[in-house]
Amino acid sequence: MEMTEIVRRVYKQSAFTLGPLAIISALIFPREWERLSLSILIGGILALANLMGLAWGIGGLVGSAAQVSGKLVFFSFIRLFILFVILIILMWLKVINIAGIFVGITAVLIVLLKEGFKAAKEA
Repeated sequence: MEMTEIVRRVYKQSAFTLGPLAIISALIFPREWERLSLSILIGGILALANLMGLAWGIGGLVGSAAQVSGKLVFFSFIRLFILFVILIILMWLKVINIAGIFVGITAVLIVLLKEGFKAAKEA
């Protein structure tokens, strides 16, 4: 199984996971439904964006080792910096709930682990 296929499957399954999680959180916590549901979706989207960046960085490992590893480290720091800036701005504007962000990121991580184990079994 190719890495891009795994990433596509994670994207598809995460979409089917994050939507219901946001709806369930709106039903369980009606006072916080706006921020919590939005936070779950934003956390999932940021996790998927990070996954795409990781897949792109690892896919670029073809080439000379010293040059590629330097690029990989540089772009990894840039990607993490951008993610932290987005989270800090959204928290400063009080748009997101940190618990919702964690739920969204964790949901994508669980889907990623499940797909990774499935791909490892097939290999």
